Amino acid sequence: MKNDPKLIQQYLAQQKAQQRYRFRRNVSSPQHVLINIDGKPVINFCSNDYLGLANHPDLIAAFKAAANQYGVGSGSAHLICGHTQAHQALEEALADFTGRERALLFSTGYMANIGVLTALAERSDVIYGDRLNHASLVDGALLSQAKPKRYQHNDMRSLAQQLNTQEEGNKIIVSDGVFSMDGDFAPLMPLAKLAQQHDAWLMIDDAHGFGVLGATGGGLLQQQKITQDQAPILMATLGKAVGTAGAFIAGSEALIEYLIQTARSYIFTTAMPAAVAAATLSSLNIITSASDRRERLQQRIVQFKQGASELGLRLMPSDSAIQPLLVGSNEKALKISQQLLDNGLLVSAIRPPTVPIGTARLRITFSAEHTEKMVDELLLKLNDTGLSYQE
Repeated sequence: MKNDPKLIQQYLAQQKAQQRYRFRRNVSSPQHVLINIDGKPVINFCSNDYLGLANHPDLIAAFKAAANQYGVGSGSAHLICGHTQAHQALEEALADFTGRERALLFSTGYMANIGVLTALAERSDVIYGDRLNHASLVDGALLSQAKPKRYQHNDMRSLAQQLNTQEEGNKIIVSDGVFSMDGDFAPLMPLAKLAQQHDAWLMIDDAHGFGVLGATGGGLLQQQKITQDQAPILMATLGKAVGTAGAFIAGSEALIEYLIQTARSYIFTTAMPAAVAAATLSSLNIITSASDRRERLQQRIVQFKQGASELGLRLMPSDSAIQPLLVGSNEKALKISQQLLDNGLLVSAIRPPTVPIGTARLRITFSAEHTEKMVDELLLKLNDTGLSYQE
């Protein structure tokens, strides 16, 4: 198909006809709850900058200082000459922050998930993934050449039945911590118990929980008191609540050393700029004592959920900063998203294949920097769209 221009054009036309066509908007301001997009000021309700740190002055200062010291590019992969003192300091800080023996930096969360699964799984093994896992976990399982199996969302009976049928090979259970499109939490303790009963690895992708959940921002694992022994593989990203870029894997000394030797997406890629590592270290220092930011974020979530309930809006069950508003059709989701944008509110319309057919939604996300007035305005404009349980 891909070598036929006509078929490519047909595919693009089909995407447009099905209201699935994707496009980019140009942002001309720093990432914040108030941004300029396509030349227009808007209130941003679709960013993953949950703690409002992406434009924090301490991170900017740390980035500039490190750029002055190390330059802009890292020049090479970590295993050649790209691993600086800034990278090493961040890895040590991440291990300490998560209560794990070691941490290993990756350039993106996608590369981290692919790197781990392809390094640990072989053709005779089985990878069990939640049906709503992030695409990077799905792709990592497929690329590993192991047999991928998907259990029903957060359904431990479904997972147990599948585990009981495996007769040979190793077992790896992988799950999002906070599911990126639904906003709900994985049941970590039941997952850990099943993993231990079946002598399986348990890997948790806590991209949307890290920095936000837990007493000091350690994420969903900290909140649910899950140890390294119970969930040996933790992945989290740095481009969301942390406010910078990249990702890391945290786990045992042996796991990290093994990944350094075998994870192709780590070995064969240029290291993140040292300035990003330095800015991330500055962010961790803020997150550790950022209980006020987490409290403000929780207040905005509660305010929105209560207001949405009073208006009869069809929110999906979520207690996280991700509050999906179910719409149904692609066309309607796009129409409402545009209506909100015309009123100065940026809210993404999420459509298949990112979510199942018939479940297009507005993915509303909150930040500690949102004010009560901003949330009230969002509720007012959502009410103007006519969305309600009665539809």
